[in-house]
Amino acid sequence: MTDTSIRAVALEGGFGVDRLTLTRRERIAPGPRQARVRLHAASLNRRDLLLVEGVYNPRQALPIVPGSDGAGVVEAVGSGCRRVKVGDRVVVHFFPGWIAGEPTAEKLATGLGGPGGDGVLREAMTIDEDALVAIPAEMSFETAATLPCAALTAWSAIVELGRVRPGDTVVTQGTGGVSIFALQVAKMCGARVIATTSSPAKAERLHALGADHVIDYRAEPDWGRAARNLADGRIDLIVEVGGAGTLESSLRAIRPGGCIALIGVLSGAKAAVTLTLAVMRQVRLQGVTCGDREQLEAMLRAVAANGIDPAISHTFALEEARAAFETMRAERHVGKIVVTI
Repeated sequence: MTDTSIRAVALEGGFGVDRLTLTRRERIAPGPRQARVRLHAASLNRRDLLLVEGVYNPRQALPIVPGSDGAGVVEAVGSGCRRVKVGDRVVVHFFPGWIAGEPTAEKLATGLGGPGGDGVLREAMTIDEDALVAIPAEMSFETAATLPCAALTAWSAIVELGRVRPGDTVVTQGTGGVSIFALQVAKMCGARVIATTSSPAKAERLHALGADHVIDYRAEPDWGRAARNLADGRIDLIVEVGGAGTLESSLRAIRPGGCIALIGVLSGAKAAVTLTLAVMRQVRLQGVTCGDREQLEAMLRAVAANGIDPAISHTFALEEARAAFETMRAERHVGKIVVTI
């Protein structure tokens, strides 16, 4: 069953930012235990750009609506709904099928804007109520929309999997969404943060967000050694978003028994590394893929209680989606790119 149509941004006819089109989709009535959410805001992730460019999954079926993170208001519910009701302000969990527990292939196949089907760059979406989480009363839709992917990935890297404690030293790389959230969450946990970046302007922004030290990796190519010196030889966790081009430096910088949270592949997905650096010093290489819905709920409570304010770099309207993706591709942002709907 459908009623009036909605606007949506869809990738049609092939991959590439220039193939993004403002089109229309059906507004679908919710079935049993489903809810329809009127979306007010979305945010972009590197994953979304990689999907649009055909890198994330070259065999992705088209057309598809991209977008992983969205927030809005429940406007209709199906029979048997108990988690949400009409009028609730909610954020959509990126993996609707991953409610709790360890990830499985089946859970990870439910990711929005990819294997799980259409994403959030549209005016409304119908989804199982279990994928929805209430937004704290004081939180805006724009803030909530930045949290399900980048922030939850950072939360998992720092809190759930990295087990960062007060007094630990954490290294973050760059000024993308995950790295900025990792900086903020690490500071919330009482850690010292050493951040890397590529320009004085971005360094200034990182200091303003709480970084204790910032290394310009263009002026200091051996940033790993510089970070290790700043930390007196004890770096407990590195949030590794660079991939092939930075992993070797991370392995040399991390302390024996430390953890490298493997998240991004900005400089390549295939790395030749010196494995003895990990083996002989018992370094933990921990892959991080977002998190489950229960972790999202815990993180939302922590964000609200500690007053973390996501760094929103740029805001675009739905019809400006191409410009939003171009901004991400050109790396002109520090933090998150939001699309208002």
